[in-house]
Order: sequence, then structure tokens, then C-alpha cells
Amino acid sequence: MTETLRQKQSRFALGVALLIQHADGIGYQVTLGEAWRTPEQAKLNASRGIGTLSSLHIERLAIDINLYRDGEWLQKSDDHKPLGEWWESLGPDYKWGGRFQRADGNHYSITPDGKRA
Repeated sequence: MTETLRQKQSRFALGVALLIQHADGIGYQVTLGEAWRTPEQAKLNASRGIGTLSSLHIERLAIDINLYRDGEWLQKSDDHKPLGEWWESLGPDYKWGGRFQRADGNHYSITPDGKRA
């Protein structure tokens, strides 16, 4: 049976909840960044070279999270590596932005077709 978009969105939301719990368990504090993006915003971002027209945020299959430790905002992709690797361990369609050609370490997503990042 093929998973519907709504089912995948629900699985993604549960995964994000587990990601946040895991982050807390290993000593990070988390705030939420962008979890949904309009097609218009995606177009504007793409025109500025800071995103793609086919952003998974449009489909509610991506989130950006902000990490903190001891009050310091951790902004480097490498800061997210322990969480990114954990996220990827959940399955082949769980993608971490730290592996993108242009690293985006605070980006966590599920691909709708198992391929696209």
C-alpha cells in the first residue's frame, strides 16, 4: 500500500517530536524554525539563491530547527551532525540537510518519493 501525503506528514511530525526529545536527551535545547513555506515564499527564496522552488517545506515534510547548548546558538551544520545522523537512522527517506551539496544543517525532512532531498 502506498503511503499518502497526509500519512507521510503524520509520520514526519512524529519523527520531529522524537528528534526534539532525542536532542534534549543529549543536552541540546531546541527552538523551532520554519516548518511550512508557501509556494510564493519558496519562489522568492529561490530567486535569492537561498532555497528551491520544490521545497519540502511546501508539502509540510521539512522543518528547520535551531539548536542551543548552554545558551549558545549553534549555527554550524557540524553542530547538528549527531542529530542529523540519528534522523537519517530512522529510514532511507529521512534526509538531513547537512549532507546537501550546499550544507543546510538545521534542515530535517522526509522525501515524498524516497529520492528527492
